[in-house]
Amino acid sequence: MKPLKADLVMLFVTLCWGSSYLLMKIGLESISAFQLIALRFGIAFVLAAILFFRHLFRTMNVKTLLYSFCLGLLLFAVLTCITVGLKTTTTSKAGFLQSLTVVFVPLIGAFLLKSKITPKTILSVLIAIMGIGCLTIEFPLTVSIGDLWCMASALFYAIHILLASNVSKKVDTLSLGIMQIGFTGLLGFMFSLLFETPAWPTSTTAWFAILMLSVFCSLGFVVQVIVSKYTSANRTGLIFSLEPVFAAIFGVLFAHEVLGGMGTIGAALVLLSIVLTTGNLRINLFRKAVRKRNNLSPVESRTKVVV
Repeated sequence: MKPLKADLVMLFVTLCWGSSYLLMKIGLESISAFQLIALRFGIAFVLAAILFFRHLFRTMNVKTLLYSFCLGLLLFAVLTCITVGLKTTTTSKAGFLQSLTVVFVPLIGAFLLKSKITPKTILSVLIAIMGIGCLTIEFPLTVSIGDLWCMASALFYAIHILLASNVSKKVDTLSLGIMQIGFTGLLGFMFSLLFETPAWPTSTTAWFAILMLSVFCSLGFVVQVIVSKYTSANRTGLIFSLEPVFAAIFGVLFAHEVLGGMGTIGAALVLLSIVLTTGNLRINLFRKAVRKRNNLSPVESRTKVVV
């Protein structure tokens, strides 16, 4: 697969993830949060396991199962927070607040892995905080509990990304991705039995939303793993930063949501923080493209490319 085709597949996955906020909101009108997670990831796991049964059988081991469970547990926390949050916030807000993962990753990396925090990262965090304020604070001064759940989801997803980046180098990534969504669905099923009254979706619309979530959104985590070998992590990160934009578009077009003046400013600030966080990636990608075209060394490209 050529890099351009891989990028287009990643873009389609991002588009699907952007639609997931609206689809989850539709699903929650018929069933509870844990049941939605159980059905969504349970169906996705069954489909993926059928498609890649032989591969799973050849590559499965105890280490893969252990890492898959850890990632599945984190993904379950991510989905629980965002699903509960969507009960009391809009799809547009949820998308932008979830995108704070891009900002949380370097901060958590600095705290846990002792990596260096750059001045640009600090500026990005400050801008993101202002954006969150504009998105979530209402007058009289209150913050929706749903917004807090969405921010917690972004935090858990940042931890998930850092852990996945580490363990994916140690085991088969396809099996890791498939078993991850399996454990996520299993945890959703267990929590549903413990804390909810089991029930099936009661409408065709709810079933449609759940199937769309399973096939296009949940399996997106597996597709991401497969396609990632044909493109760079930097390019993937830049494409994924479009997720909140797609979420807002779906919210406006299909749920008739309106961010309002302050909400629009907040969304713009959150996007700006993402652009600043990934800005160096864009510069590096541009320099690599110039070097490849002109056969320049890294030092020569820095002297000849003005950004």
